[in-house]
Amino acid sequence: MSLLLQFDESAPDQPRQRAKDQSEIAQLLAPLGVSFERWNAGETLPADASAEQILRAYASDIERLKQTRGYRSADVVRLKRNPNDPEWAQKAAAARGKFLDEHTHAEDEVRFFVEGSGMFYLRGKGSVTLMLCERGDLLSVPAGTTHWFDMGSDPEFCAIRLFGSEAGWVANFTGDEISSRFASFDDVRKRWA
Repeated sequence: MSLLLQFDESAPDQPRQRAKDQSEIAQLLAPLGVSFERWNAGETLPADASAEQILRAYASDIERLKQTRGYRSADVVRLKRNPNDPEWAQKAAAARGKFLDEHTHAEDEVRFFVEGSGMFYLRGKGSVTLMLCERGDLLSVPAGTTHWFDMGSDPEFCAIRLFGSEAGWVANFTGDEISSRFASFDDVRKRWA
């Protein structure tokens, strides 16, 4: 189930807001310019589904977003545990590390979760908002919003990403170490989920 926790920047262990209800989550994210929606992620994806197959399975949803919001391209990020891969832990850690530092983007960051879960950390207005997204969640983070993302130590998720340009995911890292002061995805699931 989706979960929002909001903290003062200076109090990373004491949530001041908690929400699981879709409308309450949307209301708490609105002051940050972030939109949150629940969509039907009803397609069952084979374990070996390619990015192209996933994009085809959700083509009508992707096209609707492109038409209504002006996005030009879409891709897929998918991590699934592979018990037969002896290098899985190293690959997962490398993928996770790419997103853990606070950054911004020159365009909106849009994610539609079609499998699993991951957590966005959104910084603004003196607070840090943790948004645990799960299958069916669509999160749209406006350009310039400082944030980071954690998929956990054993990631298992698939998200369709939409972009306003063909360049795709390009991060501008802030250099601030604030992400190290807040609970990880794994810790949030243990403590507050």
